[in-house]
Amino acid sequence: MNHKLRNTLLLATLGIIVISYVGCGVSIPKGATAIKPFKKDKYLGKWFEVARMDFKFEKDLNNVTATYSLQDDGTIKVDNRGYNYVKKEWKQSVGKAKFVNNENEARLKVSFFGPFYAGYNVIEIDKDYKYALVAGNSLDYLWILSRTPIVPEEIKAAYLKKAKEIGYKTEDLIWTKHDQ
Repeated sequence: MNHKLRNTLLLATLGIIVISYVGCGVSIPKGATAIKPFKKDKYLGKWFEVARMDFKFEKDLNNVTATYSLQDDGTIKVDNRGYNYVKKEWKQSVGKAKFVNNENEARLKVSFFGPFYAGYNVIEIDKDYKYALVAGNSLDYLWILSRTPIVPEEIKAAYLKKAKEIGYKTEDLIWTKHDQ
């Protein structure tokens, strides 16, 4: 094999490794702590998105829900659904989640695209698992979730306060409508 071909193959392999490493890296924002102990079985089921930091995969979506269910291989099926009010159509994304460390800590990694994972960190939850504050990898990703489309004002205020303390720009949150 000539040197040029060998070097090209080595560079291509290195590129694939770097892309895979970056794509699989999951983290939690500085100052945020994942819930411990976490009760996976209580978290499973349907959640309504109450608010989010907007990003391209949820652009123009309302009526957003996430349903989590246990799969045979121990991973969690993630079924996100929302209504695109611009295109007038439902959008669905199905992925999987795995625990980063162990099931006792609410740090997960979620993938909708093959080997590429993103952080999913439950950083606040009420004792009955009705309301959750979820942080992504960085301060660009945040969700307020609820078992119903409405969150009591005191829960909303507490979650917004916590998010601000971590460094989130809560004034940038999109408040999800649930009208369908």
